[in-house]
Order: sequence, then structure tokens, then C-alpha cells
Amino acid sequence: MTAPEDILQPTVCRACFHQFNLKACTKRPACPSCGRNRIIQHPELYDLHTAHIDCDAFYAAVEKRDNPELATIPVIIGGEHRGVVSTACYIARMSGVRSAMPMFKAKKLCPDAVVIRPRMKVYQQVGRQVKEKYHKLTPLVQPLSIDEAFLDLKGTQRLHGMPPAVLLARLTAEIEEEIGISVSVGLAPNKFLAKLASDMNKPRGFTIIGKADTLEILAELPITRIYGIGAKTAQKLKKDGLTQIRQLQDMEEGPLMRKYGETGQRLYRLSRGIDTRSVTTSSKAKSVSSERTLARDLADFTALENKLWSISDTVAADLKRKQLAGLTVTLKLKTSMHRIITRSRTLDAPTQLAEIIFETSRDMLRPLSDGTPYRLIGVGLSHFRPLVEADQPDLVEPKRTKRANVERAMDRLKDRFGKTTIKKGRSLAGKPPKAKKPAKDA
Repeated sequence: MTAPEDILQPTVCRACFHQFNLKACTKRPACPSCGRNRIIQHPELYDLHTAHIDCDAFYAAVEKRDNPELATIPVIIGGEHRGVVSTACYIARMSGVRSAMPMFKAKKLCPDAVVIRPRMKVYQQVGRQVKEKYHKLTPLVQPLSIDEAFLDLKGTQRLHGMPPAVLLARLTAEIEEEIGISVSVGLAPNKFLAKLASDMNKPRGFTIIGKADTLEILAELPITRIYGIGAKTAQKLKKDGLTQIRQLQDMEEGPLMRKYGETGQRLYRLSRGIDTRSVTTSSKAKSVSSERTLARDLADFTALENKLWSISDTVAADLKRKQLAGLTVTLKLKTSMHRIITRSRTLDAPTQLAEIIFETSRDMLRPLSDGTPYRLIGVGLSHFRPLVEADQPDLVEPKRTKRANVERAMDRLKDRFGKTTIKKGRSLAGKPPKAKKPAKDA
């Protein structure tokens, strides 16, 4: 009888995309066409079509691409000393730096790191370039964030003349060559396993989980690798003696559901790699927001008001780009003691205008400016409505209609001549304009 390791397995070279068969037990396997050993091999290589693609240390990768002098230097993207880490390159991660870590702690772990403030507009542009590549392969693209997405490549072989695995190998090489960043790919029978796979061999990884090896691979992982299992849930499971996925695989669905409810059912299914979710293209945003971690605590209303205008302008620009308009404005503040305060107000009609977002959030800020020092301020808009309903002429407040028309005119100028062509006075002066005093009679 032929041993499993002696069976020839489907193989693809990631360097030249040559397809061939190779024994699974071959040591230091190399491509017979180009001689390189960047190969992908799996018994189900040509049978899988659900992929998760994740850009490697995205923000840091873009910064290193734009500044080659940073190539061999640890790079951290984030705010100043008071902020948190948005992304760390893999060199910095070797020192223990992680996303969401306080910046002061990251600097202690990696004192030689270069800290760069995020350039979100640049990252968004690069993210769009990457997603355009995805859409050339399949219309079934489900973005999860600026730097990751699910792809369903079922049926694309007939269109492109090659199986999904080869398409993805070509895609990763194309992104690296044309856009200048690297990505990691997970290919599997479903979304849960595909995302799990893409995280396994970063950076520049291409990991496959097939139906036949799902249980074995999952059994070796901690329960925290199941999505949705946060620190509190993991702690609760640990108290019950559950830390490894293999333990869940030995349990029946009924007892798990009786003890943990819906979470128990999800644990049962995902521990066995069961995920029936499809790749959908209609994942709409529930809110659009922006916030700033302040360089120093601010308690003065005028100083906070100055920050509020910039944030409102950013939110409005995002809403206009996404063609969204919302009814509810939410103000977020974080005190120097890290207590979060939020206030929300629902408008009479949906908006996407910076002026209305600013005025509404400023009204909510005023009573909260009671001398309390704040370290963070943010604004968000939610409860979206059809764009046709937004910012209609206001017969009761004609001045508001006039300001709306001015903002739209400014947007048209920015679209035509560039975003820096025209700005409002408060943007240039750094503070909102003072109310004019009534003219005295001569």
C-alpha cells in the first residue's frame, strides 16, 4: 500500500506560478521550472475557493515603501506619547510591540523605533488600490477593514483559466510588485478557517486549511483563536477548565449550549470548522466617526471646540466619500482618568455636512466643559438614511440653508482643484470665528 506521504500532491510555485505534482515528504522542495522553493502544496489545493487576504503590517509597510531608509529600522505608527500603537512593523514586533499598546510602553520596549503619525488618506488610497486588484478576480469581495477582505473565487477558473490558488499566488506577487506592500493569504472551505489560515504564517504567508485536516489543525490551537472569544469569555472558559479547542471537540453540542447559551453552540460548531456564512458584498457601515487623542489634557471649552471643528470636517468628508447621511450625532470624550463620556442627539433630518455636525456636537460639548480635563475627543454619525433626504432647504432657518450651499460649493472646488484649494476661516485660524457684534447706529 502506498504511504500517504508518497502520494503526489498538487503544487504551485509562488515565484513562477508553475503547476506540478510533488510528494508531500520531499525535503527542501523546489520548483522544477524556476528552481525556487516558494511553493504551495496541499491535497485540496484546487478544490478550495474561499480566501481571506490581509495586508502585512499595513500602515508601517506603506511608510517603509515611501521611505526606503526605514526598511531595516523598527517603525511604529501611532500618536505621540499619550496615544496608542496603530501598527508596528515586524522588526518592532520582535521587541514585543503590539497594536493598541500605549505608546509610552511601546517606546520602552523598542526605544530605537521611529514613531510616525498615521497618514490615513495615504493608507486609504493604497487600500483602494489593493481592493481594485481583488475585484478584477471576483465580484464577491467583502472588505472587513482598510487592509483585509474575504474573497469568494468559486467559478472564477472558467473565467481566468486557472484555479483560485494560482490566481491568488499571482495576485500576491502583483500587489508586491506594483503597489509595493506584501499580503498574507488564507485559503479554506469557509470564512472562519480562511481568516484563521491567513494569520498563521505572516508576513507573506500563503496557508491552506482543507476539509480533511481541519479538526487536526484546530485541535492544536487555544480557544482564543475562535473569533469573538474575548478576554472576559476566555477567562470564564478557563475557570471551567477549557483552554484548548481540542477540549471543545470532545464535548457534545447540548451540554455546551446549556452552559453557555448561543456562545456554546458557536463554540461547538467553530471548534469543528463549521461556518455557513457566505462572502457578502453588502456589509454597510453602521457609523462613521473620528477621534483625536490629545497631546495634553484640555479643559478649556474654546480649545476643545477648535479640535471639534477639525474632527467634524473629517467625519463629513468621510460621509461624502461614502455617500452616506446620518440622523444621530454622537460626541465622545475621555477624561484624564480614562472615563469615557458620550452624548448623542438625533437631528430632524439626516446630514453629511461638517457645519451641522460641528454645531450639534459643540452644543453637547458646552455643558461638559466644566473644568474637567479631557485626553480624547471624538465625533460620530449613525442611523443612516437615503442621501436624497439629507440637507434639504430649511425654510425655518434660511441661514443654515445658505451655509449648506456654501459648503457644497467648497466641496465642488476641492473636487476640481484639490482639497487644499479652499478652507474655512476656522481651519486656517485654528479656532472658530467669533460672533459679530451688531453694528452701532451712526
